[in-house]
Amino acid sequence: MGRIERKPETGVLVHVTPQDPDDALTDYRFRRLVLPHDWAALPDDVRRRFSKRLAGQRLATYSGEIVWTRLSRIGWALAQLCRLIGAPLPVNASGPAPAAVMVSEDKPSGGQIWTRIYGRARTYPQVIHSAKRFAGATGLEEHIGGGFGMALTVRAEAEALIFTSDHYFWHVKDLRLRLPRWLAPGETVVTHRHLAPGRFAFDLRVTHPLFGELLSQHALFRDG
Repeated sequence: MGRIERKPETGVLVHVTPQDPDDALTDYRFRRLVLPHDWAALPDDVRRRFSKRLAGQRLATYSGEIVWTRLSRIGWALAQLCRLIGAPLPVNASGPAPAAVMVSEDKPSGGQIWTRIYGRARTYPQVIHSAKRFAGATGLEEHIGGGFGMALTVRAEAEALIFTSDHYFWHVKDLRLRLPRWLAPGETVVTHRHLAPGRFAFDLRVTHPLFGELLSQHALFRDG
């Protein structure tokens, strides 16, 4: 369906497709990073969560619990060192703890701000901020503070959307440096896995090529 209109500046007749009223609420950027048939095979809930347009004051929220967080000795040391750039990693191993995630618009880049709040038994919750920006060689970057970030690849597998680090970088103003592998923490893999309607699992794993698994975290969340 549609209509034929004449462009006033050229006089050329063009076919105009009516805008889907849902387009104003839909973000296609994650979808474009995944093979079409793989995206179509994902559960509706997963596709919906990663298709929300969060412009303006719109906010997506998820609540749940951190089931466990495991840190090796080197992983713990890395997490403490990263406090200097805003503590983007869980700073201590823990058992069950309440957690919440909020996703909003990153106005400067047009991407998304992800804010994670992890409860702790003996002190205030840890708050982790990062910005997902649809840029770079892979089409998606996660900026974690202090100019540091990682380029991510995205794939769909079974009932999960999987984000894997491609490389790490440091970017300040017009200067951008790709970190050599010997200076990087290793491979980071984040898995968003469908469990049931309105529920999903979040898994984070950082694995170093020499020192093995540095960090592993498993959490359960629900919509709203």
